[in-house]
Amino acid sequence: MEKIRMNEGIQRPEILNGRTYKISTPMDDHAMYITINDIVLNEGTEFENRRPFEIFINSKNMEHFQWIVSLTRIISAVFRKGGEVNFLIEELQSVFDPKGGYFKPGSKGKFMNSVVSEIGEVIKIHLNHLEMLKLEFKSKK
Repeated sequence: MEKIRMNEGIQRPEILNGRTYKISTPMDDHAMYITINDIVLNEGTEFENRRPFEIFINSKNMEHFQWIVSLTRIISAVFRKGGEVNFLIEELQSVFDPKGGYFKPGSKGKFMNSVVSEIGEVIKIHLNHLEMLKLEFKSKK
């Protein structure tokens, strides 16, 4: 049996399963909802593997519309490319807001550098849920 790997040629199925995460920041009146949909490769075989396929971010705040659309398209393209996607977490979490970051509400004092940084945190949580994080990355705080 041939093992199917993630690549740009994988066609989107009619239905994908995913998770939606809520981001509320003290810097905005409106929450953001981040949905990451996954594709199952090699379903029903010993090689079955669930991977992120696309990401959507929704907010009532139209001020963010341009960069949200562009960011979700780029991240989704990286997901569909296949291979290692953990680098996205560090790249996004290293984005700083020039106005300063914020302490994430309800997180017992966890500091976020920016909204983009928190999107990276959501991807980290999702990849951890899929057991895709490298061991050395998991041990970092």
